[in-house]
Amino acid sequence: MSPPGADPLKVERATTLRVLALDRMREAIWSGHLRPGERLVERTLCERLDVSRSIVREVLRHLETEGLVETGARQGPVVATLTVDQAMQIYEIRGLLEGRAAAACATRATEATLGRLEAARDAIREAFALGDTRAVLERTTAFYAAMFDEAGLSVAWEVVRALNGRINRLRAMTIATPGRAADAGDEMARIVDAVRARDPRAASAASEAHVRRVAELARARLERGEG
Repeated sequence: MSPPGADPLKVERATTLRVLALDRMREAIWSGHLRPGERLVERTLCERLDVSRSIVREVLRHLETEGLVETGARQGPVVATLTVDQAMQIYEIRGLLEGRAAAACATRATEATLGRLEAARDAIREAFALGDTRAVLERTTAFYAAMFDEAGLSVAWEVVRALNGRINRLRAMTIATPGRAADAGDEMARIVDAVRARDPRAASAASEAHVRRVAELARARLERGEG
């Protein structure tokens, strides 16, 4: 809460730094710059992020809730290790929820929503073409946000968002696969085409096929120790 007389719209510097530090840490983990199992020493992070120890601690706590950091009793916080089994569970949840959302969206989508999905699909292609991983992640999240919103599955979207830190970690891994740009664009296009055709069965099948494909890519990379 702002102190009496303070401008309620004023952004506090500490809040801004915390958000920026959190963003940088997420990116470092998603990109593999910070590797699974790597120790996250507060003093070192303070120096590298150029923020206070209190901000670093808040960031680490937040990342722990996202499943990107884990804390052991003896070694302190480390970058969380994502196992094949955990990844496959995440993809199973995605397949179920995204398939249902695509089907519901196909029966309910307005022209405005179809426009949002098509714009998001095109933006994803553009980000792939530019090699902009961060933009791919952000625009893919926007695509699914539009789909779940139109489907009316707000609780299901909350579940997906709770997993979003790990979902994006897996996405960053799979989109680095050679040839993935074209394949991903085609897969997203099939989902949108089925929604536009008002075909819930085809929309669900296209969405589930996309999840199965990225699950295969993630499994292969994790089994090679590339996670």
